[in-house]
Amino acid sequence: MSLAEGQRATDAAPRHGIPLWRRLAAACYDSLIVLALWFIGTALVMPLSHGAITPEHPLAEILYQLYLLAIGYLFFAGFWVRDGQTVGMLAWRVKLVQSGNGANPTWRQTLIRYLAALLSWAALGLGFWWSLFDPERKTWHDRLSGTELVSAADVTELSGTSI
Repeated sequence: MSLAEGQRATDAAPRHGIPLWRRLAAACYDSLIVLALWFIGTALVMPLSHGAITPEHPLAEILYQLYLLAIGYLFFAGFWVRDGQTVGMLAWRVKLVQSGNGANPTWRQTLIRYLAALLSWAALGLGFWWSLFDPERKTWHDRLSGTELVSAADVTELSGTSI
C-alpha cells in the first residue's frame, strides 16, 4: 500500500474518538519525556538561582513553576503543530487534529488545549473521565480547544512497507 493509499484509507475511516486508556497510555510515555526535560531545565537554572527556588523565595518559586509549565507546553505544542503527534502518541497511534477539517492544530489551539488539560488534571482527572460519557469520546480540552484525537495510520502504512 502506498503512502497516498494509506492516507486515503485513514482519512476515509470513521472517527469515533480515542478510548481513554489509549489517551492515558500516550500520556504516560510523554510524561517520562517531560520529566526528563524538567530535570534538564532545573539543572540549567539551579546554578543561576544559587538554590533559591524554595518557599522562602516565593517569586523565584512562582517563576520556576511557570518555567516548568513553559517547558511542558513547548514540548507538546511543538510536536502537535508540526506533526500532530508526540512520541507517546506516535507509539499508541494517536494523532491530534483540528475538529472538522483534520488539519494540524494551531499554536493558539495548542495553548488552549494545554491549559485546559492542566485544568482537567487539577480537577482530579474529571476532564479526562468526561470522555467516558461524551458521545464523541471528547475530553474538556478537546472541546475547549476545537481539537480531537483520532487514530493515526500504522507506521508500516506510512513507510509503504509490510512486516
